[in-house]
Amino acid sequence: MSVYKKLAKFGEQFIGKSKLFKHGFNYSPMYRRSTARIVSISEDLLQVKIKLPISYKNKNYVNSIFGGSMFAAVDPIPMIQLMHLLGDDFVVWDKSAEIFFKKPARENLYADFIFTTTEVDAIVNRLKTESEIEVTKRTQLTNHERTVIYCEVHKTIYIAGKAFFKEKKKLRNRD
Repeated sequence: MSVYKKLAKFGEQFIGKSKLFKHGFNYSPMYRRSTARIVSISEDLLQVKIKLPISYKNKNYVNSIFGGSMFAAVDPIPMIQLMHLLGDDFVVWDKSAEIFFKKPARENLYADFIFTTTEVDAIVNRLKTESEIEVTKRTQLTNHERTVIYCEVHKTIYIAGKAFFKEKKKLRNRD
């Protein structure tokens, strides 16, 4: 079990999962370097909202937000969000990502990460008949009014039952 998971299990007892998720991200060095911050998260973890403020820390040569900051702001959230939504019986990994820059960002950016209970139930039901699956989540970085899209990220996430994944790993290690 990772250090982050151990800290999460301990911290959840005192401040709850959603607050821990928010503060854990906002104070972790890996996420702080993106310059983004989680601004809100629902109690059930189905909705996460972030803000990527434009600042001297993330401006590029042409005075717009550096593409790496945009990607880093959205990269870890869908996978970790889904890990918490599915629980410990599943293995969840980022498999791939694509980023599409639409226009230079010269203002604060915002993104919403939303899973519905229907989506989560569909994933669990698919895993009852399939050993492993992939899902793709799309995230848009927009202006505050959500009317201008500056960037879109497509994340492909691998999901498997933990028992299946352990067996697969064991077979791979024999070869």
